Amino acid sequence: QREQLSENMTLNICVELSRNLQEMRQERKNHLCEVKKAQQNLESSFKLLETSKKRFEKEWREAEKAIQQTERVQQEVSATKADVEKAKQNTHLRVHLADECKNEYASQLQRYNQEQSSFYHSEIPSAYKKLQEMEERRIRLLADGYVQFSETEKNLLPDINKCLDAIISTGRSINETLALIEQYRSGAAPPADVEFEDYSQGVKAAASDNTTTHLPKVRIKQLFHKKNKVTFPDKNTPSSLEDLSRLPPDQRRRRLQEKIDDIQKELQRETEQSEALMKMKGVYEQNSQLGDPSSLQPQITQTAHDIARLRGELNKYQVQLAEAGGGTLQHYPASSEYITVLSDPSVSPSENIYECEFDEDFDIDVPIGQCTALYDFDGGSEGAVSMQVGEQLSLMQEDQGDGWVRVQRASGHMGYVPASYIQII
Repeated sequence: QREQLSENMTLNICVELSRNLQEMRQERKNHLCEVKKAQQNLESSFKLLETSKKRFEKEWREAEKAIQQTERVQQEVSATKADVEKAKQNTHLRVHLADECKNEYASQLQRYNQEQSSFYHSEIPSAYKKLQEMEERRIRLLADGYVQFSETEKNLLPDINKCLDAIISTGRSINETLALIEQYRSGAAPPADVEFEDYSQGVKAAASDNTTTHLPKVRIKQLFHKKNKVTFPDKNTPSSLEDLSRLPPDQRRRRLQEKIDDIQKELQRETEQSEALMKMKGVYEQNSQLGDPSSLQPQITQTAHDIARLRGELNKYQVQLAEAGGGTLQHYPASSEYITVLSDPSVSPSENIYECEFDEDFDIDVPIGQCTALYDFDGGSEGAVSMQVGEQLSLMQEDQGDGWVRVQRASGHMGYVPASYIQII
């Protein structure tokens, strides 16, 4: 339930919020750029105003100096008429320049006041309004996300409460004694009583009598070792089967049965995947526009290897379980049908030896046809056999729906190959 809640948040909430977050960041950046641009324009206009103002001030002072100079020339007795006329022309020019600077300053001042009014009464409020609307949308989206999250968790609370109630009920109803017995029981029977050997009567019992009737000794300390120390081998252990053989009989049978169940589930998944790939390949062969059939070949080969490997492991564990007195021995062929040999757990393995050997003596495989290899197959997986293109093979068992057939080479080697790799003659 927690995973479902997390998945719902990721797909329906987080993705939407992340997408809107990127859009809002860009939108906010654009609005701030507009404000900055308007502010820069206003500052440029103010600089022009200051420049025109200083120029007007300078020209007006020059005009005043020219007027004063003209008045001094007119008052001088030694000044000629030409000097007076020249002074008047200079004064007129300076006054005219001062008037032009004054008009330019007035025009620039009016323009700046208009831009300042537009900046503070139109541009800034408009940009801030857009930012406000964007923030309101952001808050609304975030609030909707919290609401959706709360509703999803609220809908899942009944299921979560059921799971918690089941855990509480199981925890309160568990029988510690039975759980401990199930975990640590060995299944080993205590040894028989030691018989009295009367040497006074000249009777000498064989040294092997006691050893053959007694079961292997199991130390009490070994039974209560931590489970992980017994179950999981180290790097130097060649296989998990050898490690399981060190377990007490009952625990060994239980662990073997668990491994068999896990392998059967995995084998079922791989078989379904193989069937799906073969169907997809057939669809691609009928309509090449949907896909290339050769692109599925690596997956088909890998799935075939996995199926062969799982079948080999399954047969090994079933043999180990039968030797441990597990009750059922299943030979797993290429088809979905199993050849099952039932054995009574109360009977020792030695009592079933003759029956198994009798069945195996009469289990003779007869070819049902001939076939030709279309592709090379390395047969690297356990239970499979290698073949080369064009090789003639004896067909021992047809495809039972799992995509595999059993064939026999001319050398006598027998094993499984993919059904799509051969052509029946």
